[in-house]
Amino acid sequence: MTHEREITAPVDLCLPDGRLDPAAVGWTRRPLHRANLRGWGRTKRWEYWGVVTPAHVIGVVVSSLDYAGVHSVYVLDRATGEEVNTEAVVPLARGVTLPERSGVGPVTARGPVTVTVDQRPDGTTLRATAGDVEVDLAMPLPAGHESLGIVVPWGQRRFQYTVKDVGRPVHGRLRVGGTWHDVPADDSFAVLDHGRGRWPYSIAWNWAAGSGPGRAIQLGGKWTDGTGSTENGLFVAGRLHKIGDELRWTYDRSDWLRPWRITGDRVDVTLHPFHERAARTNLGVVANETHQCFGHFTGWAATDDGERVDLDGLVGWAEEARNRW
Repeated sequence: MTHEREITAPVDLCLPDGRLDPAAVGWTRRPLHRANLRGWGRTKRWEYWGVVTPAHVIGVVVSSLDYAGVHSVYVLDRATGEEVNTEAVVPLARGVTLPERSGVGPVTARGPVTVTVDQRPDGTTLRATAGDVEVDLAMPLPAGHESLGIVVPWGQRRFQYTVKDVGRPVHGRLRVGGTWHDVPADDSFAVLDHGRGRWPYSIAWNWAAGSGPGRAIQLGGKWTDGTGSTENGLFVAGRLHKIGDELRWTYDRSDWLRPWRITGDRVDVTLHPFHERAARTNLGVVANETHQCFGHFTGWAATDDGERVDLDGLVGWAEEARNRW
């Protein structure tokens, strides 16, 4: 169990010399950090929106990894298992806009993958085009809706700020080829992963997120171990219940579609996958392997006052990623 500090006032992520500001280490219920990162040197910035609808799974990424911008639009047809994925690598991240504050200002990428995200106090709109895919979504921000922000400190010069905003309402439409599909508000959910930081060269992480009516779960592992920070939380009616456990993840790396179980004193959930998304690159010095399994959750998590919340039927994903970057 970690003993993390809740931050309730705006704070800069970095000191004037670029090192981590000790006052920034903690967690928030709404975005309060300004990611005033300076210069190059293992600096990573990204926005990832993952959307689950009754018919599709959508993923949109805009990122700057110092030496390149890596952007993508991914669509899974849940009925057929067909995937459409378009990725663009832009040298030196030209044409990329990634603001210092989560939820404030535009996010843009230009080129073979074009993304425009407009962030306002009342919600976010996302438009993206890539090949035969077009995405047009709105994610309203309900009054009182909370997210989990956390700073993970590996040291003064290696650290990450992330906002995991899980269970956001979403509606709009999606085009694949010549066919438009509705994204219905009643049973579609969006998840934001906002990341800003300065990373070690080699790192691995686990991430799970699940959403359903009135409930959502956000869980992480590996990359936070031993730092004193965790990115675990339960959301009930939009209210965050921070979970300070370092969780146990159990899954089969030889068969990714077997159930994934994640446990701790306040969590016992299992993801039952219906599809695996695998991505691998190996350029020697730079390499990545990610296995993201989409599925349905069973199990429970406990609120701050100890009430066990039934999470059966939540839909989302669990993943393992290993990076040399």
